[in-house]
Amino acid sequence: MQFNTTDLPQILHLGRCFSAQMDNIQHLPSPHALSVRESVRHVEAVERAHHGGGWLLSGIICINILILGCALVSGSAFNIVAITAEHRQIFLIILLLLTMLWMLFYTVFTSRKDQAVLFKDSHAGPVWLRAGLLLFGFLSFLIDIFKIATYVGYLHCDAAVKVAFPVVQAVFLFVQTYFLWIHAKDCVELHTNLTRCGLTLTLSTNLVVWMTAVTEESVHQTKIPDLNVSVSHKMYKASYEKCTCSHSMCNTFKEAAYYLYPFNIEYSLFASAMTYVMWKNVGRVVDNHSHHSVKFRPKDVCLGPVTGILLVVAGVVTFIVYEVDILTEDKKRNQALLIHFIMNIVIVSLMCLSTVIGCIIYRLDHREHVSEKNPTRSLDVGLLVGASLGQFIISYFSIVAVVATGAKGYLNGLNLSWAVLMVLQLGLQNYFIIEGLHREPFHVMQEAALHINAHSFQDHEMSVVLNNRKSSYFLTSSCDKPCWKRRVLKEVCAFLLLGNIILWIMPAFGARPQFDHPIEIQFYTFTMWATIVNIGLPFGIFYRMHSVASLFEVFLIC
Repeated sequence: MQFNTTDLPQILHLGRCFSAQMDNIQHLPSPHALSVRESVRHVEAVERAHHGGGWLLSGIICINILILGCALVSGSAFNIVAITAEHRQIFLIILLLLTMLWMLFYTVFTSRKDQAVLFKDSHAGPVWLRAGLLLFGFLSFLIDIFKIATYVGYLHCDAAVKVAFPVVQAVFLFVQTYFLWIHAKDCVELHTNLTRCGLTLTLSTNLVVWMTAVTEESVHQTKIPDLNVSVSHKMYKASYEKCTCSHSMCNTFKEAAYYLYPFNIEYSLFASAMTYVMWKNVGRVVDNHSHHSVKFRPKDVCLGPVTGILLVVAGVVTFIVYEVDILTEDKKRNQALLIHFIMNIVIVSLMCLSTVIGCIIYRLDHREHVSEKNPTRSLDVGLLVGASLGQFIISYFSIVAVVATGAKGYLNGLNLSWAVLMVLQLGLQNYFIIEGLHREPFHVMQEAALHINAHSFQDHEMSVVLNNRKSSYFLTSSCDKPCWKRRVLKEVCAFLLLGNIILWIMPAFGARPQFDHPIEIQFYTFTMWATIVNIGLPFGIFYRMHSVASLFEVFLIC
């Protein structure tokens, strides 16, 4: 039989008609099916009835707690106002206790009720994200241990609440980590208003804790300039000048806690993101069968991880050299800045190049875009774009300052190059990640193509129906041996992931060239520039860690 391509529309129409008839036969309403549909309609009706009020009330609670917390954290940053650190800690203790009480109520009562959790969001709280939460939670617990050991030495001349706060926070870490590990995927259908309010309480509590940690870290890392506008490298001293520690390990524990602060900051943000997804999933009806297992195959990539690891090692070495030499005389300080600028320029340039390669592969690798609504993916994109604004702000302010002053000297030229390349890298990486997150996972498209192949007409000539540019790619690809396009994308993801790790390590653990190189301070004055850096840099640091998580997700999708 000769097959004429002009007959293809008629054949496809007959196939659709046949498929529709089979669906009518297979989906005749049965008593069981009707009961399931009635249950779903009931859930949707309850959701519509309580959606507005619950969301509005929970939003009001979140906004009020955040504004009050922001005021207390800002007011207690320095002991020059009536609000002290003790007032802030009392407020945080109350928030932590209320949040733990709600978590216990949810775990003991709400989640154990029949029909309380009918659906699970397969995309929420993946294992690798919960493992990261567990790791950061453990390191945050060590911070609380160090704080307890430090504040105990000052009990004879300082407030007891400074010891009570890390104790309560340590208990909170255990309770919240367990809660999110078990219930991160829940789509709650019972006590919806109370659950939404409890989740926004948890969200706002984590954000206030994050603001507190960021403020303390920024005050600790900010270099105070001398009167002649040169940069001084004396760290901000806490208010223990008139109070002597009762044991000799106070300074050691205090410095150890500061080195672990980045992990505490990331823990609060991880918990906030997972809590927000739970809040979005309250009353949501999802397809429990939409999840597809994804296998992580390290053997699929080689060049990207090796190059990225070398970049991380080189970055760590230069970071250590920078931290040691930046505290010495001017000549070594300039050399430290020179090495730091050059290393960052190399890292950002290589990341830009690899991202461009990945974007080109996107154009060649035709794949469907995901159409279903997904709170996790929407949050990832929103956080990615929002957090990148912090680094954008710092880079653009640096560009304006250097250009306006004439960009004289090699350090100014390197600073300008770094800022321009950073803007370019942020834009390219955002596009690469967002495009990757919205692409249909490879295994889903392959299964869909195989499903079409299995249910197509039996005639050999009808195989031409599947020979379109999208299906042919998936049918000819092997799951065990990825095609070159998929492999290149995985190499790019692995390299960018490691590149973001080193760009997270350096600022998170104390690299502050923004204060060590005085051009911006001279142009904007110290107060204005310190405000810009201390607001923008925490978001930039979070952007790098969030990019690592998003790139890992894109790696699995490829």
